[in-house]
Amino acid sequence: MDPESGETPPQGGTSAVERGEAKPSRRRKAKRHGKPRNAASPAHAGAGETADPAVGTKTSNDAGDATTASARKRKRRRGKSRGQDPQAGASLAVPEAQNATRVAKQEEGGQQGRRRKKNRGSRGLQGRPLTQAKTAAAARLASPAAVATKDHRGKPSFGAAHEAAAEGRGHVRDDLYAALDLGTNNCRLLIAQPTRPGQFRVVDAFSRIVRLGEGLGATGRLSSDAMDRAVEALRICAAKLGTRPIRRMRLIATEACRAAENGEEFLARVTAETGLDLEIIDRETEARLAVSGCSSLVGREARSVVLFDIGGGSSEIAVIRIGDSRSNRLANHITHWTSLPVGVVTLSERHGGRDVTPDVFAAMVSEVEGMLDRFQCPPVGLGDARDQEDFHLIGTSGTVTTLAGVHLDLPRYDRRKVDGVWLSDQEVTAMQAKLLSWDFAGRAANPCIGPDRADLVLAGCAILEAIRRRWPSQRMRVADRGLREGLLTDMMADDGVWRRTRARRFGPGQREEAGAKP
Repeated sequence: MDPESGETPPQGGTSAVERGEAKPSRRRKAKRHGKPRNAASPAHAGAGETADPAVGTKTSNDAGDATTASARKRKRRRGKSRGQDPQAGASLAVPEAQNATRVAKQEEGGQQGRRRKKNRGSRGLQGRPLTQAKTAAAARLASPAAVATKDHRGKPSFGAAHEAAAEGRGHVRDDLYAALDLGTNNCRLLIAQPTRPGQFRVVDAFSRIVRLGEGLGATGRLSSDAMDRAVEALRICAAKLGTRPIRRMRLIATEACRAAENGEEFLARVTAETGLDLEIIDRETEARLAVSGCSSLVGREARSVVLFDIGGGSSEIAVIRIGDSRSNRLANHITHWTSLPVGVVTLSERHGGRDVTPDVFAAMVSEVEGMLDRFQCPPVGLGDARDQEDFHLIGTSGTVTTLAGVHLDLPRYDRRKVDGVWLSDQEVTAMQAKLLSWDFAGRAANPCIGPDRADLVLAGCAILEAIRRRWPSQRMRVADRGLREGLLTDMMADDGVWRRTRARRFGPGQREEAGAKP
């Protein structure tokens, strides 16, 4: 049965008509010289007839004879039509010319397609090749002059880089902010864009251990090798800043440059070689910036918090009492603060950081406790059970983030899993005991510590232990953030970008913008 018509097909195949009346097969429809292979003359020969191209008339033949004749004499007839009949030859020359043109176009298109595939790797996200203007802008951005340009006051200016970036992209984004923190141990940079009120999205980041304060405690000066390492890292930061139109930036230096005799001399060299103009901030500003950077990690239920930042050359501690009315800026609730002239680098150099025995660890804790005894501050979190629930510690430093990574048993450090995690008092004690039981090689082998921090982590734990003894708490929150985030938060708040964002969110045709926590 025929599945479409429901009738039985005739015997003898799919069709019972004579061969001469049968529909031509697809093979016979193949084109030759731009015309069907079995095409007839303009008179259109019918079934059972063949066309004589030499005379332009049709001759009647039997179906079988026509099939045999067409099979034997097809090539000869084509030759006769081209050689004997000029009119027929002219009519065939036109399809040949058209066919040659079409073949040439196909070959040209194939070459263009191959060129497109070859150049596809240099295209942007939208699949468009870089224009000449964009290429020229990128070349200008890569030049040192785009970074080291100075304005009329002699300050570093990135206007040339911004103009080049604007030319390459066709527009200028004026909502990017940058913060750089050159500390005793690390050089860190953040470039971010404001999103929801109090939050921003990180666009670019850089961090490198430079150990600028290496040997500072013994000599009182920054060493040549340490300064060279810092300048090399700052060159990378300058290149990143030069490729983006930064609306506002703030570049700071902390304890190492603050305490060194040649700190100002070093910063003058930084400006000359990188175009970056860093400012040395005082300890109170450093404490306030640390609080601003961690404000989003203080829960609404908290009434008092002790926030500490264990740095490389100093440790800042801020006592925060929130009360019933909470300000938009958590730094406004600081009641007492102090800056200890000790950090992981200076403490490990005085007591040794590679081979730390329990006695050496106890000596480090005792030294820090003596410094805290001179800090006059009312007791916090030592009242009834309710006070303990409303009080907690916040630690922002490589020490506490390392403890959290070891506690979580991470195969490699992951900021997303560490930032904001809670550690109980018992868990902190257990992690410190575990690190103290490891030798230097064991600490260096841990993926969350590494060889760069293996000789510093126990000094940080000693500072943490002294803080915990002064302000006992049932829990501690870990913050993988600090001065950079505080700088960005303050600059964005001063410019009122979040007020404008809030107004746009409720404007006609606007939707709420998704943001990321700093």
